[in-house]
Amino acid sequence: MINVKLTIQYDGTNYCGWQRQKNAKSIQEEIEKAIKLITGEKVDLIGSGRTDSGVHAKGQVANFFTHSKIPVDRFKFALNSKLPRDISIIDSRMVHEEFHSRYDAIGKRYQYIIYNREIRNPLYRNFVYHVPYYLDYKKMEKATGYFLGTHDFATFMASNSNVKTTIRTINKFFLERTEDLTTFTIEGNGFLYNMVRIIIGTLIEVGNGKIKSSSVPHIIDSKNRNTAGHTAPPEGLYLEKVFY
Repeated sequence: MINVKLTIQYDGTNYCGWQRQKNAKSIQEEIEKAIKLITGEKVDLIGSGRTDSGVHAKGQVANFFTHSKIPVDRFKFALNSKLPRDISIIDSRMVHEEFHSRYDAIGKRYQYIIYNREIRNPLYRNFVYHVPYYLDYKKMEKATGYFLGTHDFATFMASNSNVKTTIRTINKFFLERTEDLTTFTIEGNGFLYNMVRIIIGTLIEVGNGKIKSSSVPHIIDSKNRNTAGHTAPPEGLYLEKVFY
């Protein structure tokens, strides 16, 4: 038996998210079905973490065990021939038997994309957050710096979350603008449920003047979800890379 590591890209628009659910279509289930078609085996695909409904991935990682004799580097081609066109395996390789996609991950990088123009672009509807009003990018850029380092990020966690600790470390956080598109890149050792989307929603409210950039440290320290901004929608969020 071998342990196979997959690197996966997907458009999350038509899925309930990564995790398998009883009455909805998930990324995990679609890949497990494809694995069964090419190996005849029912496997438990282990993902590096969940992504929500509508969230996309450029570099999700998962692993599974198989007795298949298919050359490991050919798995990506075999699986892609069975997967829907909105899911793609971009790499497949053998890893040691102890490798675990979730527990061995030491960090992740996410991107969030905003389309900042008065009129929506229908071609972007599933892939960006359309913000139709003015945003002060200098204020937003200043505010990103307050998130760097190790903090208790309880403020930026969705209610009813169950975690051992809300302390996380953000190593990088910056934004880049290209015409009407702004990409936020955030990298850290781990993220709470909806943490990135709540941070982005908070930055947008900094940009439109509802929240002062200088208030961000107090918002972090408050550990109170009600002090932060709204939760940005899922379609602008991308899991870009998982670090091991």
